[in-house]
Amino acid sequence: MGKVKYMLRVFSGMRFKKLGDCINRVHEKSGKNKVATFFDIINCAIRYGAGYYDYLIFAFYDMNAKQRDTYVTRMRNKKLITKLNNQEHSWYFENKGEFDRRFKEFLGREVIDVKDLTPEMFAEFMQDKEEIFAKPYVGESGKGIEKLKKSDFKSIDEMYAYVTDGKFGVIEELIIQHPDISRMYPHAINTYRVVTIVQDGVAHCVYATAKFGAGGKFVDNLENGGICAPIDRETGKICGCAHTSRLVTSDEHPDTHIKLMGYQLPYVKEAVELCKKAALVVDDMRFIGWDVYVSPNGVGIVEGNDYPGYDFWQLPEHTPDKIGLWPYYKSIVPGLK
Repeated sequence: MGKVKYMLRVFSGMRFKKLGDCINRVHEKSGKNKVATFFDIINCAIRYGAGYYDYLIFAFYDMNAKQRDTYVTRMRNKKLITKLNNQEHSWYFENKGEFDRRFKEFLGREVIDVKDLTPEMFAEFMQDKEEIFAKPYVGESGKGIEKLKKSDFKSIDEMYAYVTDGKFGVIEELIIQHPDISRMYPHAINTYRVVTIVQDGVAHCVYATAKFGAGGKFVDNLENGGICAPIDRETGKICGCAHTSRLVTSDEHPDTHIKLMGYQLPYVKEAVELCKKAALVVDDMRFIGWDVYVSPNGVGIVEGNDYPGYDFWQLPEHTPDKIGLWPYYKSIVPGLK
């Protein structure tokens, strides 16, 4: 009954223009009949909980039923989040001030909550800093984040007034990025996305990817033009092509033109271990996507996401065998169907 209710909500909120665009793109890629594609999309929604965008990005139009059934889809990802994460505690991850308090030992940098900030504390904080990040308590995809320079203000008092005028929740010292990460793209704090699942008190890393900014942006989010590529956790090397939010793939960074495949990334194993430890802090938030920065001396967590993406590692370029992540998730979490 729960599945039926969820499907009704999905269909009631369906944007038919986007569905039509999706069908057109499938037709362009595969040459398949548009009417037949429409009914196949509905079939995949019912059988596998796949949205029409899932159907397109995972290339379900080029798979048999057995292959399709191995993919983590929109509904299956929602099912996993509902099962593993207590939604009453989502605030621990959505609010940056709350997150920084709970995960202070994993941050690896100086962070101050604006609501606790006095002019004297701010002056001391800025004494050895020329630039800082100011972030709202709640935001996603880098929205509302500003990189502030001391030299852009007439005085420390003016800068203090700006960071405490209500737009921001936390201020952070600027991260010094590892040269091997900065070399790929120097204008953003590029991060690893490490996804963990905790089962029976044991934290598992289910995948890791590298995110890089692009186009002059100072954030690495895909929604801001960034790119993402899979990481081999054993070797620490990029092991596949990158993609954008529009699923444009590339074998090199679009700005620096550095080849991605085989690029050696620093501190990958350390990043995974750090996230596995952080995953045990809140015992009823068991499915988290962590963003990890890399400095010359190690790694630190930028933030945790209680609604991890599910397209990473399942795009056609990364799954030539047409086997998705669902069997692996089922091997970790009992009772998934």
